Amino acid sequence: MQTYGAIGPTTHKGREFGRFGSGSIICFPQTTIFNEQYIHIGSSTMIGSHIALSAGMMPGQECLTNPVVRIGDRCLIGRGSGIVGHFSIDIGNDVWTGHHVYITDQNHGYENVDIPISQQTQMERAVSIGDGSWLGAGTVVLPGAQIGKHVAVGANSVVTGALPDYCVAVGVPARVIKQYSKESGWVASNYFNEDGSN
Repeated sequence: MQTYGAIGPTTHKGREFGRFGSGSIICFPQTTIFNEQYIHIGSSTMIGSHIALSAGMMPGQECLTNPVVRIGDRCLIGRGSGIVGHFSIDIGNDVWTGHHVYITDQNHGYENVDIPISQQTQMERAVSIGDGSWLGAGTVVLPGAQIGKHVAVGANSVVTGALPDYCVAVGVPARVIKQYSKESGWVASNYFNEDGSN
């Protein structure tokens, strides 16, 4: 079942994608995949089992951008992860994630207390993850997050804003704890306060 249920570039399901690069695979079983024509996957990328991968709110929806979700070459997306795009999620080349990572460019709002939260939405905000980055298990990447290249994000962190190139970030929300530069090498940031809190 794992062999025959996997999705590759030459399978019937694989041909429904906007792009599905050679040597790439989505492992079986998959949880949710829809609007594949708005999803582009590079070459030699492996997406783990039990993945949720979607563009738009529902199957058959016409999206405003294409691709909505782009995953680069030689990426590894961990088992049980979810990539839910509505406008623009751009994942660079050589990006690896741990298991159960969630990436989205839209979230629910809470402007009116008289309306159920499930019926309130916010505007989509593009998300990007730079080449060569790593997202630890359980990381959540929220709308508007801009993760630079060669960034390591610690497990169970929540990324809400911009993280610069060549840094390590942890926490909720994720904050830079050290960053590399050619001039100074690795430099620790002032992440913790004097009392040890953050």
